[in-house]
Amino acid sequence: MPGPPAFCLRPRDLRRGAVLTLAFLVAVGTAASTGCWDREDATAALAARAGAAAPEEPRATGTADREAVARAAAEAVAEGKSGKKAAQEVVSRSGDRWGTVYDQREYAAFAEGLDGRWTGVGLWAERGRDGLIEVDKVQPASPAARAGLRAGDRLLNVDGHAVTGLPVTEVIALLRGEAGTPVVLNLSRDGVGLTETVRREQLRTEPVTVRQLAGGITVIKVASFTRGSGERVKAAVRDAPPGGGVMLDLRGNPGGLVVEAVAAASAFLDGGLVATYDVRGDQRALYAEPGGDTVRPLVTLVDGGTMSAAELVTGALQDRGRAVAVGSRTFGKGSVQMPTELPDGSVAELTVGTYRTPAGRSLDGRGITPDLAAGDGAEERAAKVLGGRGVGP
Repeated sequence: MPGPPAFCLRPRDLRRGAVLTLAFLVAVGTAASTGCWDREDATAALAARAGAAAPEEPRATGTADREAVARAAAEAVAEGKSGKKAAQEVVSRSGDRWGTVYDQREYAAFAEGLDGRWTGVGLWAERGRDGLIEVDKVQPASPAARAGLRAGDRLLNVDGHAVTGLPVTEVIALLRGEAGTPVVLNLSRDGVGLTETVRREQLRTEPVTVRQLAGGITVIKVASFTRGSGERVKAAVRDAPPGGGVMLDLRGNPGGLVVEAVAAASAFLDGGLVATYDVRGDQRALYAEPGGDTVRPLVTLVDGGTMSAAELVTGALQDRGRAVAVGSRTFGKGSVQMPTELPDGSVAELTVGTYRTPAGRSLDGRGITPDLAAGDGAEERAAKVLGGRGVGP
């Protein structure tokens, strides 16, 4: 089994340190002098933010005692019972809403996913409002896509195992397995039953994609902060047209590895604070690497699917006056989980603390309010802020 990875900030169930307050850095001057910003929007947004940077106290959140979790697992194993199940019961009673327990197979799949690769059928699942397991999205060109699966399909059984009522992590574990092996899926679509047999494959996702818009604007889409994504963001910034603006698109980004999030933020900062956090009362800080691009106009695109490590990046760039955030309020996960290996080989990821933005904001349960609200037209609004050409009023 792979060792526990670097801690990550991410939501559970696939659903979607002391307070350190910095003097707020308003970096409007350089941007305005380039003529690339929509001055009225950008200046007003940054000025309003500078006047509202007071630190906030985090909302209370439950944390599970790791010794109690490990003890429960050990006692269950000694009695011939499931250590994972006993540990999960302790976590659930603790009120740790982000804590979870993986068996060895589930954790191995989780660790593999942090590399941007996994073996499976190419679908993401979530729990619907009615409690049933739904297909959230399907990866293009995957076994699931070739079988015609669609977002919104209800997943009822995987290889004969009923999945209704199971945690989504367990459902995903059933879909994983050895490449080339078949898996039988029983689904429901608009009330009609479907049965599809698909073969698992080794799959990969590209966490960072880049495209160009009119006016020299570069759009850098970060789907998740898996290993290597931070360096890909840096490379995309280096390769962007000279003097052109950048949209850092973090919409739908569920988070990932903190080290990658800090590396991505470093692409736009010349050192300095990215976030503070505490781990069981031990206060720590995360700093950007020096040498990032601090001149190029920057907008971050965010929405309700922007979570965890993606919120860390957004908050840092926002508080440092480096970017204007455009879109809708982010998810609001500002707690830190770290793994603890249990006696039976399962792994408990437990909440150990919270993080804050450079201006001292706690985002857990609150999220980030964008400087400029926008829905479906977020990209067009961002292009106007960056001075894009060919964008209507």
